[in-house]
Amino acid sequence: MSYQYAIYDKKEHIAYVTLNRPEVMNALHYEAHLELEAIFTDFKNDDDAWVAIVTGAGERAFSAGNDLKATAARTARGDSQPDRQPPFGGITSDFECYKPLIAAVNGYAMGGGCEIALACDIIIAAEHARFGLPEPRVGLIAGAGGIHRLVRQVPLKQAMGMLLTGKQITAQEAYRIGLVNEVVALAELLATAERWASEILEGSPLSVRLTKEAALQGLPHPVEEAMQRDRDSRIPRLLSSEDFVEGPRAFAEKRKPRWKGK
Repeated sequence: MSYQYAIYDKKEHIAYVTLNRPEVMNALHYEAHLELEAIFTDFKNDDDAWVAIVTGAGERAFSAGNDLKATAARTARGDSQPDRQPPFGGITSDFECYKPLIAAVNGYAMGGGCEIALACDIIIAAEHARFGLPEPRVGLIAGAGGIHRLVRQVPLKQAMGMLLTGKQITAQEAYRIGLVNEVVALAELLATAERWASEILEGSPLSVRLTKEAALQGLPHPVEEAMQRDRDSRIPRLLSSEDFVEGPRAFAEKRKPRWKGK
């Protein structure tokens, strides 16, 4: 299926999602959110898609966030508010998916664009990329998870500095505070994201998903309680899987595992 505001491709267990409104720095409006919601729902439900890479079209921006001009135009036309607002970027809320998401940030990641990156598990940034949640400067708040994800992903004082001032930070500063995993030249960005994806694909997809699930669901709980939840639910699912049999067998036979993800 083709989309107007995003490009969606799949290759060798990797799904590629490209925000495709470069004329507005990949800012997103209602129709784009609907497409992205459909795309990520397909990724979640596709048993053959194990990792997703999210990036933006062009070299200027990953996403400038909310398309305020489109919002203003809709208001000026007197269009009624939709009965249901899809999650910003398709993944910032109401999206429980334990397949890994990698953001390849190819420029500005502002506001909602930054929130999309924060909703991913791994962030690779081009050298010229910049990150920020400037919503207070236009009378808004980072309501698509930016506030709450940022304070969980970087030291509190650095997070509060970004949130309260709305200032931008460079890719190098984002790396220093632990917001991104790696900073590379723009020409190497996609290949680097694919390298991370390939390293993830070396492991059992079931083990990878159970690991992500355990890590995220365990955050609110003490370590012992989180481990007990693993013993009660995740470890039995692992032990009853085909991948659990295949891993040790492949090791003993000195060959690469043939993972099935089940």
